[in-house]
Amino acid sequence: MKNKKKPQILIHVISMIYLVLCIIPFILLISASLTNAAALSEEGFRLIPAEFDLTAYEYIFKSPVKILRSYAVTFFVTAATVAGGVFIMSMIGYTLSRSNCRFARPLSFYVFFTLLFSGGMVPSYILMTQVLHWKDTYLVMIVPSLVYAFHVIMIRTFFQKLPAELFESAKIDGADEFVIYFKIALPLSVPVLTTVAFFTAMSKWNDWQTGLLYITKEEMEPLQYMLYRIQQNIQSLLTALRQGGGISVDVRNIPGQNLLMAMAVVAAGPMLVVFPFFQKYFISGLTVGAVKG
Repeated sequence: MKNKKKPQILIHVISMIYLVLCIIPFILLISASLTNAAALSEEGFRLIPAEFDLTAYEYIFKSPVKILRSYAVTFFVTAATVAGGVFIMSMIGYTLSRSNCRFARPLSFYVFFTLLFSGGMVPSYILMTQVLHWKDTYLVMIVPSLVYAFHVIMIRTFFQKLPAELFESAKIDGADEFVIYFKIALPLSVPVLTTVAFFTAMSKWNDWQTGLLYITKEEMEPLQYMLYRIQQNIQSLLTALRQGGGISVDVRNIPGQNLLMAMAVVAAGPMLVVFPFFQKYFISGLTVGAVKG
């Protein structure tokens, strides 16, 4: 028994060390966001703030209505993208996984091909703004993100591993493809669908480039783009003050790196809360024992 416990103890020790190594950077991030800009530049990153200061958060939440509005926009766009994307990608993956799909191979190649090549930014911008006229609309933030080729391949692979006997039994009982998809395939695919939902949510939550390219209305700014704009304003202000000559302002007290750290905390907070609810689904083998024999 002692020999059997030794490997387990070693695994636990390694896991604890890895856990500490993962937590320390996040603690440094929070500490830096709560540190005065001058103290941070002089003493560097510390686990405990060298000089406690909330200037960075005060600057971010200077206009709470704006940041709450950006949060609402990001929540709506992320939720709509996850709900619609998981549904569409699961239908595509299910279709490509079925052996009776006549065009499964060419369609799979078409999906895979988009991982290697894309139209590029300029054609995409022309399509969104000149053809579809989606600039300054929620559609431009949702529709292009509904399907990720890699996620479709993940779902298709998971569906292919489901016992074929389940689908054959359902067909013998008179079920059509829609019934099999909704009643059998989806309930058995909760792990992969949840994983895809989380990856999609992370990607969309951290998306700032779409806002930069297609959003000009302030009331439609997503959170990440608003934080990016705050960062650019601070950098422009610091540059102007350094080149101002006659302006006597202590730039050390203007938010700098501490602002960047505070922005990271504000942006990552909701995802840290959501992740534990997804974590328990990051498993496989849900169909073990589903078929007897």
